[in-house]
Amino acid sequence: MTSAALFPGSFDPPTLGHLNMIERACATFDRVIVGIGHNHRKKGLFTPEERKELLQEVMCGEPYEEQVRVVIFSGLMVDYARQNGIRTIVRGLRQVSDFEFELRMALTNRRLASDIDTHFLMPDEPHTFVSATLVREVAQFGGDLSSFVPDAVAMALRKKMSVGE
Repeated sequence: MTSAALFPGSFDPPTLGHLNMIERACATFDRVIVGIGHNHRKKGLFTPEERKELLQEVMCGEPYEEQVRVVIFSGLMVDYARQNGIRTIVRGLRQVSDFEFELRMALTNRRLASDIDTHFLMPDEPHTFVSATLVREVAQFGGDLSSFVPDAVAMALRKKMSVGE
């Protein structure tokens, strides 16, 4: 029996912290489904399809090619997990301030789907402060993105930011 986990998020844009969490999840689970949550009421910088393409580009090749799949879903993550036979949701805890929100979400998910567990993982230390919001702000002002996102994402951010000017 293989183990699978859903790592959901907005990934707007994908950061080195996200990739670190995917790597850490791959060390624990046979399959990791990176689920890009699509909230029709929110307008992101990148479309869900663009985020999927970026994640696939930066996660291509060994060793993740066979182990990681990137999908777009809408609705409740526990519904997506249940419909796809996934019994574990992976969430990242970067700082203590993440814990309260993540705990509420995990308890809500447990109430909605008691057969699905949430596993918390911590990123490696260099990624503990990186957030997509911070990355978008650095990109907006032309800052160096090299320690926050992969090169392909930095190029996409620069292109996206120059379009709006």
